[in-house]
Amino acid sequence: MKTKVFLLGLFALIAIGGFAQDETRKFGVELNGGASFGIAKLDDAKLNAGFGFEGLLHYEFVKNLGVYAGWGWNRFVSDNSFAGIDARFEETGYVFGLQYRYPISNSPIAVFVRGAGLYNHIEIENVDGDIIADTGHGFGGQAALGVDVNLGSGWSLSPGVKFNFLNRTASYQNVEYELGLQYMSARLSVIKRF
Repeated sequence: MKTKVFLLGLFALIAIGGFAQDETRKFGVELNGGASFGIAKLDDAKLNAGFGFEGLLHYEFVKNLGVYAGWGWNRFVSDNSFAGIDARFEETGYVFGLQYRYPISNSPIAVFVRGAGLYNHIEIENVDGDIIADTGHGFGGQAALGVDVNLGSGWSLSPGVKFNFLNRTASYQNVEYELGLQYMSARLSVIKRF
């Protein structure tokens, strides 16, 4: 019995040591997706739960601190809004920010926090999928936090949450609407580091 416990412990130490070697990788590619939840009305539109995804590139320029940039898309539907019944609100654009990643002791787990700028726009589509208004691109922001679980060989799985905000103006049927998009997202990421 003691031999089995010793061998199991030895195997765990070797595995953790293998995970620690991945910490020297500076570049990464991330794909994430998940559910999004509006936390404020978009003008008069109450947003139903939506979904979205992002593709990101990472570069860690000093230990635990790096930059990231990429492109994202989120979609919400509103049952009834100034744009009609079942209008779709799609936010797309670019994200660029800083990430601080803190490894927890010698484990394969790290926590991270992110702060970013957005350069996004909101397209409004009718029930047929036709674009009926577009805000044009403008600046917003993003804050995120999560856990990074190192799977070895440069791969990580990373659950997290993020908050996005973007204020834009849309013109629909000769009326200007102030669109203050604010939402929380629950995301799951797959990351490959090089």
